Amino acid sequence: MQPQTDKRDLLILGGGLVGMTLALAAARKGMTSHVVDRADPAELTAEGFDGRASAISTASWNLFRNIGLSDRLEPHGSAIASIAVSDQMRPGRLDFTPEPHEGSLGRMFANRELRLALFEAAAEEPLISWHSRAEVTARHRGEYGVSAVLGDGHELSASLMVAAEGRNSPTRDEAGLVLAKWDYTHRAIIAGLTHELPHDNVAWEIFYSAGPFALLPMLDNPDGTHRSALVWTVAEKDAAGVLKLSDRAFLAEVEKRMGSIFGEITAVAPRSSYPLGFHHTAKITAPRLALVGDAAHGIHPIAGQGLNLGLRDVGALAEVLAEGMRLGLEPGDAQLLARYEKWRGLDAFTVALATDGLTRIFGIPGRTASAVRRAGMAGIQRVPALKNWFMDEARGVTGDMPELLKA
Repeated sequence: MQPQTDKRDLLILGGGLVGMTLALAAARKGMTSHVVDRADPAELTAEGFDGRASAISTASWNLFRNIGLSDRLEPHGSAIASIAVSDQMRPGRLDFTPEPHEGSLGRMFANRELRLALFEAAAEEPLISWHSRAEVTARHRGEYGVSAVLGDGHELSASLMVAAEGRNSPTRDEAGLVLAKWDYTHRAIIAGLTHELPHDNVAWEIFYSAGPFALLPMLDNPDGTHRSALVWTVAEKDAAGVLKLSDRAFLAEVEKRMGSIFGEITAVAPRSSYPLGFHHTAKITAPRLALVGDAAHGIHPIAGQGLNLGLRDVGALAEVLAEGMRLGLEPGDAQLLARYEKWRGLDAFTVALATDGLTRIFGIPGRTASAVRRAGMAGIQRVPALKNWFMDEARGVTGDMPELLKA
């Protein structure tokens, strides 16, 4: 075994949006980290918009601002001024529109822009040692520290290991952390749309029994043409056929579901898809190990909260570790992991169950079910306090918030 050198506070396995944000948040608190990721950053930040985008809540935007990313990101975000919820485009629409002094409900960013900002900041941060295009061949967690061996034989060591590898986290599975999970037997079809009319910064969530059909406002193209990101849920058995449709046939299907709200759809970016499932770990920690993001909880994209849930993990973990280190504890201390577990466990589980429930309620077919849903939506529309609660949830400003996620 090679000698242990350059031991750091954190060994973050997974350098995606959540993992790299954690490394930067930790650095702001004075913590050092190794970040290991198998992906090639050049491929993840290649030119072009393919529809892959993320809704960044108000709380998550506060986090980005507090770790120094807002100036870099600000020009690339499209504000979400309101959210329109519709059952199959029938009468009885539900609108969430904040008062002017309350600001937006969040911002939409192409994932490429988020990665560029994170990767540029990480490359300039001396407290982050970034190992890209690297495979982990072995992981060790011991009484006094953790380590990982890379494919080139190099060994990295730290006080705490953090699994940020996403839904199929090998670190989580190797640790034996139990998952509750199920498959929705649906896929999300992702595409970027260019359209005739402006979206007016409205995010649309249109529910069909086969699954939600979301249109998310993106910044206009440099030539002034209007763009939105499409997330269309289809049954697994239909997904391959939808992906193989010609652009003309695909747009005809899209227009059938959204009507003429954006006028003519003039172009569609290459389509991609991913399977939809639910998973949640009973525990998000083990000795000298913490899970963040999709490694801990994977939810349906119905409310656009997946990444925001992971960023709340980041804020909580960074705060717990920093406070512990001020008291002389090391990051891998069991007391700190217990506090992180207690803080994040219930919130993550509540959001996961809520999104699962929404998916099931809006997936019940038939006119009677639709009428009941629209009656419920009309009731919410008439109760300002209830609408405000939903908007605060969308902004991520409820509950026990980490300091990094506060304005």
